[in-house]
Amino acid sequence: MFKHTNAFSSFSVDNIEKAKEFYGKTLGLEVKDQPEGSIGLKVGDGKEVMLYPKPNHVPATFTVLNFPIENIDKAVDDLTKRGVVFQHYDFGGIKTDPKGIMRGNGPNIAWFADPAGNILSVIEKQ
Repeated sequence: MFKHTNAFSSFSVDNIEKAKEFYGKTLGLEVKDQPEGSIGLKVGDGKEVMLYPKPNHVPATFTVLNFPIENIDKAVDDLTKRGVVFQHYDFGGIKTDPKGIMRGNGPNIAWFADPAGNILSVIEKQ
């Protein structure tokens, strides 16, 4: 039934204008307006992720969007220069280095939040 559908992911934000600025300017994604105040983010080979405004938004406590990249150090350095602040963890087997990168426990990964507090990551391709 769903084998040939074009499924897509979505998550809420508390301020759609801040989301447009962050995803469009800071992350450099193509952002387009959608019906009822939502926006679409073009990712990868044209797939789209929908962000929708929600007045009683609560940030996700898990990673909602992962960006696979070739070189995690380069990506973290570039995003840091753009004002992105990376999360630092040290619990339950998850420990990040001073740059905010978890290394040697699966793929190298670094987490950061969007303006609405949702957790995103850059994850190094293996």
